[in-house]
Amino acid sequence: MRVEVDPAPRPLKVVGAYALFVGLALVALGLLFRAYGVAPLEAYRVFLSVLGDPLGLAEVARRAIPLLLIGSGLALAFRVGFFNIGAEGQLLLGAVGATYAALFLPPGPWTLPLMFLLGGALGGVWAGLAAWLRARFGASEILVTLMQNYLAYYLVVYLVAGPWKGRTAFGFLYTDPFPEAARLPVLPGTLVHWPTLLLGAVAALVLHVFLFRTPWGFEWRVLGENPLAAWYLGLDAGRLLLRVGLISGALAGLAGVGEVAGIHHKLLEPAQVSLGYGFTAILVAWLARGGPGYVLLTAPLLGVVLAGGDALKLAFSMPFRVVDVTSGLLLLALIGAEAASRHRLVWRR
Repeated sequence: MRVEVDPAPRPLKVVGAYALFVGLALVALGLLFRAYGVAPLEAYRVFLSVLGDPLGLAEVARRAIPLLLIGSGLALAFRVGFFNIGAEGQLLLGAVGATYAALFLPPGPWTLPLMFLLGGALGGVWAGLAAWLRARFGASEILVTLMQNYLAYYLVVYLVAGPWKGRTAFGFLYTDPFPEAARLPVLPGTLVHWPTLLLGAVAALVLHVFLFRTPWGFEWRVLGENPLAAWYLGLDAGRLLLRVGLISGALAGLAGVGEVAGIHHKLLEPAQVSLGYGFTAILVAWLARGGPGYVLLTAPLLGVVLAGGDALKLAFSMPFRVVDVTSGLLLLALIGAEAASRHRLVWRR
């Protein structure tokens, strides 16, 4: 008996795997809620209530915006074989670039375009550096991008605690508020900055078409699926990796611009700018199975998990650790279901 990759899993098998793992997660969560003194069925109702309430759906959309932007870039990168684990740092660099354009350049109708341009460029360069190191020296992009997260984190802490600290911040760590010209419009009564949402949807669709319907996308797919074949075809792997690194990093940087320009209107501590979106988007991209367009489905799914966790915290005054366990178990169930659906048991003597 051995486990091997299932190249073409049947739809019924995929549905069964997800039903099994999500069911196991719900049983475990029911025990957790019961231990906390909350009826499991009531907790499930509150968790899913975000789908039946306009404000809840708005929260799902707000959480899905950065996941959509980052996830589409990561889905492309993973398909090509560039394992970018540094989207969290690239998001923070995008927020830094947007803050510089908002606070230190003359305001005007050009402010928002400059924020997106500078934020996307910084995120792209940050990921492009890891791609260049891999192409030039064979450095592992997993380790490089992971370490870059810490560098970006402490850069933001230094800026909001030092040279960019707001004049009215007192003991808190954040910059001065952005001028009106540097604030993205939102849907009335919500925090859904619709220009960034539209940008994320367009990016996912464009990358999907580019990857599967153009000769350049074919080169990327060859490189990701068979690097030796790419070498025989004379493809420049270093150039292709650098391009995909720039694109994935730029999209993460744009997500950072959206967070500070659409929600916070200032640069804050890293944990307040991003709620771990760069890491959650890895799962978004993985569930998309290498298709950037499928992120249009997986990003809202993860948005429901995050928004539902917040609903539990507000309804039952649960500590955030319980909410983190809830989100973590559901995410783990999705990972387990995806892994199980992609593999099969083979019985041979």
